[in-house]
Amino acid sequence: MTNNEKNTAAIVHLSTLSQYIIPFGNYIFPTIIWSAKKDDSEFINQTGKNVLNFQLSIFLYSVLLLIIAVPLLIFTILKNKNFELFFDGNHNFEFLQHQQSSGLIISLIIAVFLIVLLKVTEFILIVKGALIASEGQLYRYPLSLNFIK
Repeated sequence: MTNNEKNTAAIVHLSTLSQYIIPFGNYIFPTIIWSAKKDDSEFINQTGKNVLNFQLSIFLYSVLLLIIAVPLLIFTILKNKNFELFFDGNHNFEFLQHQQSSGLIISLIIAVFLIVLLKVTEFILIVKGALIASEGQLYRYPLSLNFIK
């Protein structure tokens, strides 16, 4: 395996960090690099698949988190609301008293914590993958689903 292959594989991993600068950069740049180099090296081909599978898995986990968090948040806000007052034109939100809003605050803290944990873990695993790829070893991301085989 050449140094060029190792460097290209590491760049495929690191290119996903472009998501912090360019929207969807974590899909666009690895796909471009992988598509351009996948026929040149099986190592780069597998690396590209692993990177894209991980990014798609992170997206899926984020969507699942939102599917759980948003209804929970809405339920927490609306569970003590008197809808007769709401439909009469009284649209104040004084119903969120301290004891009633504690569930909302806890839900928000948990959701934010899980999102931050997911993104920090993603960042660490990307850097780890790049370091391992630069040594010429194939890195398989944990909890990554195989969308691209």
